Amino acid sequence: MAAVSHKPRSMTAGARNVLRSNDSASLWNCTLSPGWTEEESETLRKALMLFGIGNWAKIIESDCLPGKTNAQMNLQLQRLLGQQSTAEFAGLHIDPKVIGARNSKIQGAHIKRKNNCIVNTGGKLSREELKSRVLKNKEMYELPEETWKVIVLPKVEDPTAVLEAKKKELEKLQEKLAKVQGQIAKARAAHPARVDELKIELDRSPSPSSPGQQVPMDTPSPPSTPGSSAPVTSEKDTPESSSRSPDLDEDLAMAMRLQQEEDGLLLQPRVEFSEDEHDDDFGNEKKRSRISKGKHAKRK
Repeated sequence: MAAVSHKPRSMTAGARNVLRSNDSASLWNCTLSPGWTEEESETLRKALMLFGIGNWAKIIESDCLPGKTNAQMNLQLQRLLGQQSTAEFAGLHIDPKVIGARNSKIQGAHIKRKNNCIVNTGGKLSREELKSRVLKNKEMYELPEETWKVIVLPKVEDPTAVLEAKKKELEKLQEKLAKVQGQIAKARAAHPARVDELKIELDRSPSPSSPGQQVPMDTPSPPSTPGSSAPVTSEKDTPESSSRSPDLDEDLAMAMRLQQEEDGLLLQPRVEFSEDEHDDDFGNEKKRSRISKGKHAKRK
């Protein structure tokens, strides 16, 4: 008889070879599968101690590992335990790393490993055998209730929830922008002449954003004489307003100026002198200087 060669065959086409929605995204998961970090693995360990091995529903409800599926968590549990079989620990509040440390020391010819996990080599366990193993593991490895009940899991924000919150925040900002634009339109309708004046002032004001223009240096203001009011500085002379671009801040600047005028912030009385009064004062100063010079000459 010819010897029959047992060559490895690939998985046949069928339902077992179809990618399901709860399958892990990676083909082979070793120690830490792609998509798992040390922090997430530690969070899964704490969640398994708190809720029990295999209680995936409560782990998902706790939002401590958003985006992780049952298959991904089960594969990572196998790495923590160091063995393929997880049924013998079902529902137990144990530390999976303790089992992993024990399995890492097991040696023998009958022990087979794959991806650092002991794989099943025997037949399927019966119901009674599985129950006895669960009871044995509970006596040996289950944590006291006062230990696992005080475990606090970190709250991790779901990226989908964060995106929805950002969208709502954007909608609120758009509503505020629409209100501001409406107020600007009302101000334009109520004060059309003043809007034209503000446009002219903004066009004349220098801006660093426009090429070929330089911002003038601040010059010291002349001392104010008694009885005269201090000169009122307009907003266009301030450094903040001079650095604004007229194309971008034109509507906002006009709205602010109109609002300030309505509040009476810019309606301060100004004392204006005519040219005649200025000439008279200048003539009187000349006369006083001549008289003082004559008196000084007589004294000599």
